Amino acid sequence: MSFVSDETPQGLPPLPLLLGIILAFVVSVGVVWLAAGTSLAAVAYGGGLLAILFALLLAARLRAAPESSEPGQPDWAVTAAAIRNSHRAVAIVDRANRLTCSNETFEEWFGGDTPPHELEFGEESRQKLLDAQRQAWREGHAQCEGLQLSSGDRSFILKIERVGRGEDYLVWRFAEIVRQKSYEGIAERVSGPFGAMMSRAGIELALVAPDGIVQAATPGLGERATGAKNTSLAGQEFVQLLRSDDRDRIFFAREGQQGTPQTLVHVPLDARQTGSDVPPDQAPSLMLLVDSGVGIGGGWQSSGKAAIPQLEALLSALPLGLALTDRDGRFLFANKAFLRAVERESEGLPQFPSDLVVREDKSAMADTVRRFAKGATASGDMAVRLAGDKEEPVSIGLAGVRGLGEAAVLLSISDSTEEKRLRRQVAQATKMQAVGQLAGGVAHDFNNVLTAIIGYCDLMLLRHTPGDSDYDDIQQIKANSNRAASLTRQLLAFSRQQTLRPVVLQMPDVVSEVSQLLKRLMGEKIEFTVRHDRELGAVRADPQQLEQVIINLAVNARDAMQAHAEKTGKQDWKGRLTLATRRISARDVRKMGIDIMPADDYTVLIVQDTGGGIPEQHLNKIFEPFFTTKEQGKGTGLGLSTVYGIVKQSNGFIFADNVSGADGSPAGARFTVYLPVHKGELPENQRTEDPEEPKASEWSGGGNLLLVEDEDMVRAVAQRALTRAGYQVVTASDGEEGLAAIANGNTEFDLIVSDVVMPAMDGPAMARAIRKVKPKIPILFMSGYAEETLRNEIDIDNMHFIPKPFSVQQINAKVSEVLGEQVKVDA
Repeated sequence: MSFVSDETPQGLPPLPLLLGIILAFVVSVGVVWLAAGTSLAAVAYGGGLLAILFALLLAARLRAAPESSEPGQPDWAVTAAAIRNSHRAVAIVDRANRLTCSNETFEEWFGGDTPPHELEFGEESRQKLLDAQRQAWREGHAQCEGLQLSSGDRSFILKIERVGRGEDYLVWRFAEIVRQKSYEGIAERVSGPFGAMMSRAGIELALVAPDGIVQAATPGLGERATGAKNTSLAGQEFVQLLRSDDRDRIFFAREGQQGTPQTLVHVPLDARQTGSDVPPDQAPSLMLLVDSGVGIGGGWQSSGKAAIPQLEALLSALPLGLALTDRDGRFLFANKAFLRAVERESEGLPQFPSDLVVREDKSAMADTVRRFAKGATASGDMAVRLAGDKEEPVSIGLAGVRGLGEAAVLLSISDSTEEKRLRRQVAQATKMQAVGQLAGGVAHDFNNVLTAIIGYCDLMLLRHTPGDSDYDDIQQIKANSNRAASLTRQLLAFSRQQTLRPVVLQMPDVVSEVSQLLKRLMGEKIEFTVRHDRELGAVRADPQQLEQVIINLAVNARDAMQAHAEKTGKQDWKGRLTLATRRISARDVRKMGIDIMPADDYTVLIVQDTGGGIPEQHLNKIFEPFFTTKEQGKGTGLGLSTVYGIVKQSNGFIFADNVSGADGSPAGARFTVYLPVHKGELPENQRTEDPEEPKASEWSGGGNLLLVEDEDMVRAVAQRALTRAGYQVVTASDGEEGLAAIANGNTEFDLIVSDVVMPAMDGPAMARAIRKVKPKIPILFMSGYAEETLRNEIDIDNMHFIPKPFSVQQINAKVSEVLGEQVKVDA
């Protein structure tokens, strides 16, 4: 069967109307022919009429055609239905960052009409969110974790993706981070098929809140407590379901003593064991009712031994680490979660619980287990240190059980491996930050003292010549002061406040620079080898500081190999030091699973030795300042802490671990330094060598200087040095006095030399106030802190810097250099 369509082509009139037009055309042409009496007039009239009709048909067809081949605006209702997700909040914004569409979860979590970048996150989380937004517009996708609302009660993971034909939209996907609790999912298991299976085995379970109200129960418990099937006990008081007789036997209240006695086991689900944000007194408990009379084949027995296999099956299925001991304190059973929490998955259980803890806690652990085994039914917890992790205490819960034959005590512990790792990282970062701030403050104050000592030595040397009795003593004082200044530089390096001069360089070039020196430092007994990967990415770092990192790690490895040889008593020993460079891609970093390292391309420096490795108890402390395993007088403990500070200040990461030998024992230590690959172009040559003493400037015109310094000794040295160089110096003891000297207008100053940290008004505040009156006057800051840090914090044009401590020659040369540059600018 076929159908014929009576529709006319698109843009043409209907068929009857078309026939009428043709008939009217013929009649009108005939009328004109008869009226004019000539065929030429009729033809002309007909041609003009045809042209008009053709134009009208063409216009009608154009009006009927689609205005544009481009599809229309999307139907956002359809989009909203497509992105519906109860677990993720999804929002779509356009190029102007206006909220275009969002799903119901986004509206429920955040309020609906607020664009994602304007949500009320904390300051740090908001910065991470804005960085991710810029990255998504730039690269097409971005991700960030740990976004915390201002209220602090919820945190999220965010993924952003750029979409659309013109890539004019961003899709934001928020997923809430839910903290896992030790009892997470137990309610569903208790009331579900698992609970029904346990009921058939004669074991009833109830999840009870701290106020005694039942939150969930097995189906069998509801039936025995009420006599009706499919009855929920949620909301009822647990103690009202049970009764006890004069012999302290427990029965169901509905059954009375005609029923079978029950063994009640209380398992506290303590939130403190997992670091949950639930207070300990608000965590629920798991109540186990074991039918003491159920035997094999449905018979009745007076002992609870037959219920032990069912109880072990239950404990094995629970996510909390649980174990049973007998009345003598010997282990009977432990589930996998317990073995994993005590780090004995491969070794298995020891004989007694006291074998799990350190020597100091053994007696307390044994006494507590015996007390719970032989005393009244009770529960509690105690803090102990496991033998495999002596640093971090853990909480073990204990509960006395009765009526289960040999089983007398139930022990519970949570697998907190991840929590302990995160806690150690936070503690280490906090400790390093606090010590870094202390070290930076000490170095700053010490630099002021050294500036005065070195300056006075230089002034005294101007009055003495080689051969004088005092000349050598003054030189010795200055040499010791310079040595002390290098110590302060180490402190500043650790606190990440030293002055770095980063350039773009290749790691193998730096290694080759120090290779000859390292060969001499290692000696004849240590074999020194270097290996490089191909196509290494360039890094941005200070070459001199990077050389210090390599030398410190190499010297530390040499000392470790020598100490290992002495410890093992080998006279004719041989060691090997290996320096290697590697190329690590962002995909490799993601596979490594190191949370603190962003997924990026890195150039890696590996320093590996054969010195026997680092003891496990020292691995978390080796980068701490003043920590050393060397004998007294043979190490300051600042070598590795300095390395740590330099690497972190260069935006890198450093890790230490042990390398295993053929027999599995530690054969040596390995330090791995990750520096991010520089994304820009590699200049031909950026490395410049700084001379020991600055070259004298050609400036010799003198000038009026304002010297602002709160330390009297530093101010006196600087004033005398600059006065001897031909400058007119006016001094001020703080920022307010310096500002007053400018405001008086009696002297026209060419340069301001100022300290940064001063009481009342500091140097930068004084400089900003002076610039309002003297906008072009140059400012030279003196400070013991890093120049890069100061420039980031002080946004002032025409600002110069000289680090403390400085010599008389250095301050004179720097002032001369600044004045010379100012003359060129003014010209």
